[in-house]
Amino acid sequence: MATTRARRLYGPDKEAVSDGTHVPVVRPAGVLRRAAVEDVRPTVDCGRFPAKAVVGDAVVVEATAFADGHDLLVCDVRVQRDGDASWSTIEMVPLGNDRWKGTFRATELGRYRFAVRAAVDRYGTWLRDLHARADAGQDVRGELAVGAGLLARSASRASGTDRRLLAAAAECLAGATEGLASPAVGDGGELAPDGTVGGMLGNARLSELVRRYGVTSDATTSEVRTVVVDPALARFSTWYEMFPRGASADPGRPGTLADVQARLDYVAWLGADVLYLPPVHPIGTTARKGADGATEPGPEDPGSPWAIGSSHGGHCAIDPGLGTLADFDALVAAARDRGIALAMDLAFQCSPDHPWVREHPEWFRQHPDGSIRYAENPPKRYEDIYPLDFETEDWWGLWLALGDVVRFWIGHGVRVFRVDNPHTKPFAFWEWLLATVKEEHPETIFLAEAFTRPAVMYRLAKLGFTQSYTYFAWRNSKWEIESYMSELAQVADFFRPSFWPNTPDILTEALQTGGRAAFVSRLVLAATLAASYGVYGPAFELQEHQARAPGSEEYLRSEKYAVRHWDLDSAGSLAPLMARLNALRRAHPALQRNDTLQFHPTDNDQLIAYSKTWGDDIVLVVVNLDPRYSQSGWVELGELGRDPGEPIEAHDLLTDARYRWEGARSFVILDPAAVPAHVLAIDGSSRQLAREAA
Repeated sequence: MATTRARRLYGPDKEAVSDGTHVPVVRPAGVLRRAAVEDVRPTVDCGRFPAKAVVGDAVVVEATAFADGHDLLVCDVRVQRDGDASWSTIEMVPLGNDRWKGTFRATELGRYRFAVRAAVDRYGTWLRDLHARADAGQDVRGELAVGAGLLARSASRASGTDRRLLAAAAECLAGATEGLASPAVGDGGELAPDGTVGGMLGNARLSELVRRYGVTSDATTSEVRTVVVDPALARFSTWYEMFPRGASADPGRPGTLADVQARLDYVAWLGADVLYLPPVHPIGTTARKGADGATEPGPEDPGSPWAIGSSHGGHCAIDPGLGTLADFDALVAAARDRGIALAMDLAFQCSPDHPWVREHPEWFRQHPDGSIRYAENPPKRYEDIYPLDFETEDWWGLWLALGDVVRFWIGHGVRVFRVDNPHTKPFAFWEWLLATVKEEHPETIFLAEAFTRPAVMYRLAKLGFTQSYTYFAWRNSKWEIESYMSELAQVADFFRPSFWPNTPDILTEALQTGGRAAFVSRLVLAATLAASYGVYGPAFELQEHQARAPGSEEYLRSEKYAVRHWDLDSAGSLAPLMARLNALRRAHPALQRNDTLQFHPTDNDQLIAYSKTWGDDIVLVVVNLDPRYSQSGWVELGELGRDPGEPIEAHDLLTDARYRWEGARSFVILDPAAVPAHVLAIDGSSRQLAREAA
């Protein structure tokens, strides 16, 4: 029984020996490793998936590391980027209670591997105990010999100047006879400016050399973890969605890609850095939907852009009504010149007229009579769309074809993709596709449009989606917002939220009934709570709020099924406010992150207050959640980067008002008929950033 248990612990090939009884034991193989390393972070699902960062990030690694007894430890982070031949070593510092922290800089796109290594610090432990003995008046000459041996072993692992210095220090200790007050001798004097052994042992250079060459084969190394490093746009981005056919300045005709190009200056003025276009592919005619999704279309109804495919081509073609592939290339280039990334919609579904229906009927789910099943989400029916069957026997051929679609558009300059309903496709497919694409093009960004259960949304993020839509649109009360942000903070290592107050499918009750104040407050919340947000425009800035029917979140005269024309010069447009907010977001680093968000208590639940901080940049936001009535109350300010008792100077970046607040809290009143929010820069450094933004 004992032998069986021992072999289970130490393996079947270890040597069996006797311990002097009749019970044989198995001797453990390898080196005795006294250090333990636990709870390494960031870690996603025990290392099954990578954590996420962006270029330039300081990736903070923490771990719990300890050993038996009272010996000190040394801890390092070992880091290697994909493609590099060697590992870098970063020293970790103790945080207390056996917790350690180290930081490495993510300087390039791609995947980084890291592990935490810990070992007993024999030299540090010896030095600590040596000083304790000397302070107690004990004879330490014998201990100096022990230290000389430790230094000699470190010297044996070094070379060049490092080896000479360590060897000289070892020789100095070996020759010392008068304890810590003895003069340093020989070359060791280089390490002891004050001419004493004590001075030498306190030298930072010597300690650094011993640490560098002191970690031996008995160190304990954690399992390797990974971090995927994306472009900065992955964390901080402002999206603007526009239907190309609604971009025409001429009410007499539908818009084209050339019209979208003509509107780029407007998009740039708004401050968007991503322009997202719904599908630009040929639209099918079979079972085409009419106005507001009617099953009987009129002769002029253009159909839904998500019903992809016709005799003009499929997912790698441009709808002839929008222009040509050359027009698309020109649009991508013109957007890039303005600092705008063009986002392509990936909707992996087909109209009945898509070439794949004829060429690969096996890629679609069929009824017993051989007819193809159209898409449904009961009670909704989409007769104009055939979903792809990812359980087809030719699933690999389907996967390859979809991968070719992504590569095709990458070849035409697209690096940002908004993915339609990814939660309705297999996880394994996305893990394969995203990993394959990002290995070839690590700069690509994928936004998941997955309004589904949290576990599914989070799984998609773990599989490689760069950003995700969220439930923000339906979080309205103070409690709902604060609770939701707390939930998102728990998954921040891998989930990057994108807040959208509206989409072509989502016109919430709050926007239907709240008037202009609701649009303003939701805009401020989205733009300041989340580092990435987006709007569907021009419906948002023009405050489109009529629903198709009571209780519906569908727009009346939905642009999904019709050609709309928008008066961008409308006097009531929120475009100037959007442009102002987005300029502030670019000017204030605090608004470009999610990890410093802090809520501030208020004594009125209709007022929500929160701050973000990055370095000296501090932004405090207070929003009136009531779109009808003025609300007032006290906001607990906290420290906000000041010393206790120091007054706060606040500059409202929306109205240019300035306030001086004394004490621990401030009184606020916000009128929804004016501006239902404060976006406040705290102290002089932030005001300077605001002036630069203006």
